[in-house]
Amino acid sequence: MTAPFSSSFSLLDERIQRWIWAENWSELRDVQERSIAAISGGGSDVIIAAATAAGKTEAAFFPVLSNMLKAGEEHGLCLYISPLKALINDQFGRLERLCETLEIPVWPWHGDISSSSKTRFFKQPSGVVLITPESLEAMLCNRGFQMPRIVARLRYIVVDELHAFIGTERGKQLQSLMLRIEQAAGRTVPRIGLSATLGELPLGAEFLRPHAGVAVDIIESKADRGALNIRIKGYLDMGTPPDEDPDGESASELSIVQDLFAKLRGSNNLIFPNSRGKVEQYTYALRRLCEAAKAPNEFWPHHGSLSREIREETEAALKNKEGCATAICTNTLELGIDIGAVKSVAQIGSPPSVASMRQRMGRSGRRAGESAILRGYVTERELHVESELMDQLREGTLEFGAMVSLMLDGWIEPPKTHGLHLSTLIQQLLSLIAQHGGIQAADAYHILCARGPFASTEKKDFAELLRHLGKMELLQQEASGLLLHGSKGERLVNHYTFYAAFATEDEFRIVNASRVLGSLPVSSSVSVGDYILFAGRTWVVEDIDDDSKTILVGKTNTGRAPLFNGSGGHVHTKVRERMRELYQSGLPLSFMDEGAKKLMLEGCQTFQRCGLARKPLLMIGGRVFVFTWLGDHANEAIALVLKSRGLAATAQGPAVKVDDASEQRVAGCLLAFASEAPPAVELLLHKEHNLRRAKWDWALPERLLKMSFASLHLDIVQAHEWAVKHISEL
Repeated sequence: MTAPFSSSFSLLDERIQRWIWAENWSELRDVQERSIAAISGGGSDVIIAAATAAGKTEAAFFPVLSNMLKAGEEHGLCLYISPLKALINDQFGRLERLCETLEIPVWPWHGDISSSSKTRFFKQPSGVVLITPESLEAMLCNRGFQMPRIVARLRYIVVDELHAFIGTERGKQLQSLMLRIEQAAGRTVPRIGLSATLGELPLGAEFLRPHAGVAVDIIESKADRGALNIRIKGYLDMGTPPDEDPDGESASELSIVQDLFAKLRGSNNLIFPNSRGKVEQYTYALRRLCEAAKAPNEFWPHHGSLSREIREETEAALKNKEGCATAICTNTLELGIDIGAVKSVAQIGSPPSVASMRQRMGRSGRRAGESAILRGYVTERELHVESELMDQLREGTLEFGAMVSLMLDGWIEPPKTHGLHLSTLIQQLLSLIAQHGGIQAADAYHILCARGPFASTEKKDFAELLRHLGKMELLQQEASGLLLHGSKGERLVNHYTFYAAFATEDEFRIVNASRVLGSLPVSSSVSVGDYILFAGRTWVVEDIDDDSKTILVGKTNTGRAPLFNGSGGHVHTKVRERMRELYQSGLPLSFMDEGAKKLMLEGCQTFQRCGLARKPLLMIGGRVFVFTWLGDHANEAIALVLKSRGLAATAQGPAVKVDDASEQRVAGCLLAFASEAPPAVELLLHKEHNLRRAKWDWALPERLLKMSFASLHLDIVQAHEWAVKHISEL
């Protein structure tokens, strides 16, 4: 057999070469060529960064499986860790076809997999295990003493969608799990991260291998992304005409629905409205237009609160080559689940981040010769004499424009790697005790902090945490120094909810005629007799059973979207700086339609009229606006600084708003802030409440809670640097 123009092809096992020929591949992709060469060499860590559908899975598994096959029947074990069960099911279908010819078993592993399958694996641990962090956590907790045998022949750890883990509680859990797996194996195991392109890939490398990221081999796709076709349409919301909107849509939303219906029918697309409630609202409105046109439905919902069955119906509709389907979705379809090629992506409102927008666009333009298409939609309120300043500045339009502009420049947000994540430290400490049946405090600190992912936790802080957990009866310590679970800790660790590092809301199941439609968080306000939109249809609430946490619904002809928590991101300083540049230039953006250009021009005129190019402080109607043009985390810090000095301050987009204060007083507080060292976290958060955001925050002592919160949600250093830089303008 002749290799298809590459030396990398010759590095693969002959059986994999035959499989590639049988699949009618004419060549390997750029990222596959380089990854095969890097991974085939042996024990190095590798990050493979490329767009969706660029062949990252094959880039990793072709050389991984080839190396496993070199060992003959003792081919060993590979752990593939994924953030989503749906992605595991998807990858199982892809890998099983290949591995079946190689006689390497593939084991999908999550809560829906039978215990008999898992039992067969434990008898002879080998092959490829596709697993979530939560299932891996359960394995370590429940089979701790067996883990050295289970991972004795572990050859690789592959982490898919690496970018989705970085900066999260789940990401810290993953880092800890990988280290604990290596300790059980008694050696370092090569790690391979598969990721969308990150803003600063060295930070991703440091995440993959803490304390040794510089040695990680980074392979970023050089393939041409192809043409981009971007259009942002602007709508002015002039109020909703009476009796024309029974389901709660504004006039601008109705216009967007009509445009989507006209543009997307007859092709496969994705629509991202930024919230689960809006997913339901737009799905229902679009389906209603299909009914009015007496046409088959082409619009399907997809979000995390829907049942797996309904989400899979949507995925199947997208894959079905016999019909056309458009999914209205949250970020559940942003990750790498295979849904085939889509013609375009619609984004309603500014996306959570530039990285998110780029990931979403990667779903479009995957066929040769096709452009990736982004249809953007922004709405702004009609202006009147009492309009809020941010409405006058057309903030949403400029933010969307800034994000697209930065994406076209090739910039995306760098990963956030600085958080303490002390909530997850508690979980991992309790898990470590379960794994080993008890552990010395010094050993726990060495594993989790000195060598592990919680390296920013000092010994004195760890000791304070242990003392507090003892008072909370989560831990107890024997005279020998051995740490064990306390009475409360034992109950919590033995419950299935322990394995997830992230907090989940209590949810009610929504049931119609014995079919589970999905779930609603308790934060949703729903009563018997309410009409709601769910799963793209309308229902009336017939009964609510608090004990079984069940909402029974019947079909009806009207409804409103239930309330879900929002899923907005944190805007980066670079986005706000680009917004300011756009305001100052006053030039229209070529990818905007006339409506969006008009809105942008109005915002730029307000910017000039208010003199925001010359000064950071603006006094309007008893309110002072401090225009920092910083990201959300820095603006939150400045707001807290002003609140600590007795002012009623809140972060508001690119500014900090201060009520009932003079410009002189605000300036004086900022001058004092600039002339002193940055304040201690305890002082800054002295009177703040609602700091418990992560799952185990309730178990943190007050001082450590404030430290952890500040590390994740505030940028005090950047806030202080801004004040020092602008001291002459205050």
